[in-house]
Amino acid sequence: MVSKRIFIVFVLPIVFSISFGSAVMGDILQKPDRELNMIPSMSFSGSPSSHLSSPSHNSDIEIIGLLKSYSTSEPIEISVEITDSDFDCGDLYITIYSGKDVITQSGFFEQCFDKTNELIPTDDKFSKIVDAPGSYKIMAEMISKDLKNISISEEFTVK
Repeated sequence: MVSKRIFIVFVLPIVFSISFGSAVMGDILQKPDRELNMIPSMSFSGSPSSHLSSPSHNSDIEIIGLLKSYSTSEPIEISVEITDSDFDCGDLYITIYSGKDVITQSGFFEQCFDKTNELIPTDDKFSKIVDAPGSYKIMAEMISKDLKNISISEEFTVK
């Protein structure tokens, strides 16, 4: 009698939950152009390099001040301009890649600029020196307070 109750109370719900969850996930993933996004705050799945292979260029975000070529002793100084009012406050991340490797990343948190139409980062600046010659990609990504994101990437060289 006790083993029957244990089975009904503990084992049977686990079996039903796994069966039902598998059926639902299987049905959802059978739909075309559907993907499982376990982390909704990130705009990409996988490594940063997989996101760079198909960057999202959007006219609502622009990198300001980036030159096509720098010397190894010259700092890379940029600002970001965002014209989409959905991103009037949020966190800005600026990352420099060499191929698949992250060279540097800076985060500028709680950037609110819509009322003053400022370039971001506000009250700070992005300035990095890349001392190794080569081809690089810089990506600016803004994540709003409601976890929407917008990004752009551009290429430059260091000689």
